[in-house]
Amino acid sequence: MSTPLSCHGQCLCGAVQLDCRPDSTEVSACHCQTCRRWGGGPLLVAECALPPIIGGGDALAIHASSDWAERGFCRHCGTHLFYRLKTKPYYAIPVGLLGDGPDWTLTSEVFIDAKPAWYCFSNQTRQLTGAQLFAEQAPSDPT
Repeated sequence: MSTPLSCHGQCLCGAVQLDCRPDSTEVSACHCQTCRRWGGGPLLVAECALPPIIGGGDALAIHASSDWAERGFCRHCGTHLFYRLKTKPYYAIPVGLLGDGPDWTLTSEVFIDAKPAWYCFSNQTRQLTGAQLFAEQAPSDPT
């Protein structure tokens, strides 16, 4: 059995600290317009089922970026801290926050249909369109 990952990060000004347990060393890239506007490029994240432990409560701000998700950031320096779903336990932590951390590997890209043509990654990745991602994340029909 492998040792669970444990990562620590902080915002640019140090007002907010974050401890998380990524599900793996795999990195996902999101090319949706919201992520690109939020950070000026694709969002590269480590995915976590468990919520991160966050210190610096007064500095933490939350923005409801859609009907289904929220984004956390430092209200002092603006550092992006996480993206989380409102409906299930899922947190996406920008890997740049986590220092050198483990040996990350880019393995998947979502909203590939929204990716601008002017950049691309050299890794071979699993690529999903926005519609494919939503279909994959939809609750299963209990009937």
